[in-house]
Amino acid sequence: MPSIAPLTFFLILILSLPGGALAQDNLDATPFLYRNQLPDGVQYLPPPPQTDSDDFVDDWLGYQWGKSMRTTPRGEMAIRDADYHTDVIAKGFSPAFGMDISQENTPQIYTLLSRTIETGKQAVRTTKKFYSRKRPYVEFDEPTLVPEHELFNRISGSYPSGHTAMGWSAALVLLEIHPQAAEAILKRGYEYGESRIIAGYHYRSDVHAGRMAASAAVARLHADPGFLDQMQKAKDEFLRLSTSKNKNILSKTPHQKQ
Repeated sequence: MPSIAPLTFFLILILSLPGGALAQDNLDATPFLYRNQLPDGVQYLPPPPQTDSDDFVDDWLGYQWGKSMRTTPRGEMAIRDADYHTDVIAKGFSPAFGMDISQENTPQIYTLLSRTIETGKQAVRTTKKFYSRKRPYVEFDEPTLVPEHELFNRISGSYPSGHTAMGWSAALVLLEIHPQAAEAILKRGYEYGESRIIAGYHYRSDVHAGRMAASAAVARLHADPGFLDQMQKAKDEFLRLSTSKNKNILSKTPHQKQ
């Protein structure tokens, strides 16, 4: 029986871990578009800063700031944000959105969100592979805030941040459905990128590039018929549920005496 090379055995071990790294990357839904249908970040994004550059100083300072936040409530949020399955992201956005987003309560909004999140993930993959940038915890050989993800992410590129692209693309489509909650939704979307710095998995420049990749992907989605159709279904669902909610509130309001 032929022997298994150490690297091959290492990868097999990672992929066989129950509930581990492979589970992180399971698709919750089919993306609207795949990486070869989206703008190529290698062509429009700048390369990540070299470790001997002035720009890397800002990355390093951001990394130090992130470590200082780990023992605070913001650090606890960063741990929760490390799970990027649709159910978790939907729950994370629900307070800002002003409505419980779930497969049961808002199936059309949930479908739009899940497929957009997967598209956001696709938007960074070509660039990640091209640059294969070391993540901060690998570069500095330090622990992260989410140690159970360290083994798998050690072999994946840091630039751009996939979590950031997913969180920001989610924010952009939810904003389009409910523009009255724009500030709260965008703030929550912005926090997904910050969480990756705090957790020690990304530099500031990775996060900036992730937001740019998400913005480009969502702009491209607006030329995709499948996305536009699902967006309209989500808007119709939101309008129906909002109208029903307002009627319930009015029906419970005591009538004033004339």
